[in-house]
Amino acid sequence: MDLKKILAQDSVTIVDVREPMEYAMGHVEGAINIPLSTIFQHVDEFRRMSKPIVVYCRSGNRSAQAEAFLRAQGIEHVYNGGSLDEMLYLTAQVA
Repeated sequence: MDLKKILAQDSVTIVDVREPMEYAMGHVEGAINIPLSTIFQHVDEFRRMSKPIVVYCRSGNRSAQAEAFLRAQGIEHVYNGGSLDEMLYLTAQVA
C-alpha cells in the first residue's frame, strides 16, 4: 500500500478517529471527525463515503482498530494512515 498515492486521489475521504477534544486541537485539513468510540454507529455513513477511506489517530492504534472493524463490516478500501504527525507529513507532500 502506497499511502501517498492513496492520499493523492481526488476521491479520498480522510477520517480522524480521535475524540472531539483531540480533533479540535489540530487535525488534517478536510478530515471528518468520527471517534472510534462511536464508529459502530456510523457504519452506514462509512458505506456511503467516497473511497478510498484513510483513518488516522494520535499514534495509529485506534485507527488500526477502526480499519479492522470497518473491514469486518464489509467496507473495502479502508486504510490505516497511522498518526496525526504521519498524516500531516504525507498530506503536505501530496498537496
